[in-house]
Amino acid sequence: MTKSIKDRFNPVRSILVSQPKPTDLKSPYFQLAEKYKLKIDFRPFIVVEPVSIKDFRKQKIDILKHTAVIFTSRNAIDHFFTICKELKIEMPPEMKYFCISDQTAHYLQKYIVIRKRKLFVGQKTASDLFDYFKKHKSEKYLFPCSDIRKGEIPDYMEKNNIEFTEAIIYHTVSADLSDLRDIKYDVLAFFSPSGIKSLKQNFPEFEQNNTRIAAFGPTTGMAVKELGLILDIEAPMPNAPSMTGALELYIKKANNLL
Repeated sequence: MTKSIKDRFNPVRSILVSQPKPTDLKSPYFQLAEKYKLKIDFRPFIVVEPVSIKDFRKQKIDILKHTAVIFTSRNAIDHFFTICKELKIEMPPEMKYFCISDQTAHYLQKYIVIRKRKLFVGQKTASDLFDYFKKHKSEKYLFPCSDIRKGEIPDYMEKNNIEFTEAIIYHTVSADLSDLRDIKYDVLAFFSPSGIKSLKQNFPEFEQNNTRIAAFGPTTGMAVKELGLILDIEAPMPNAPSMTGALELYIKKANNLL
């Protein structure tokens, strides 16, 4: 008989986060590990592979026929400018750039000299850019992205009749996790449906048992449930807007620290 969520508060001693290890020593994950004496490991469940120039050309996209580029990640920036370099394309100074966050905009400086009047930056999410798109409706937008991407931006562009082109410049695929086969963690933390898919592909016989699963975002949570697994920890929540916040709330209860 499957345990109910209320019965799944066994003590937490170890967590596997399905993302790269943070480079910031002040990361809240490190603070969480120290505060509650936890073992927290990091391992990406997905890897990014660039689209070949041959495959990019099959999309028949003329980059320089666009007047604006939308960037939602550093991966998109890296792979886009790699393609430009291989195609011997130099971005014109009048090109406009729409970046999803300050971090993304800052990373863009690795490739171009930023002119503030050509740069438009959101706070954190795709919807933060919608007002900019509305004000600059006459631009011809290029959206470099993965073959697996969220639909907010394309849906908004289509709904508002704004000219845009999706350019698939990298693929998101499952990482090889075979070395984790015999390693157990109390909690597995996921951030995308692709991570859940990787778990299933790497471990088709995976049995959850007492392993707790944490998911960030509703689509990730839905992917957990679609596999018939129990979603123990959800983020973001009103009282826990981050994954580390949601983990901490759960740990306090599971480890009898309330």
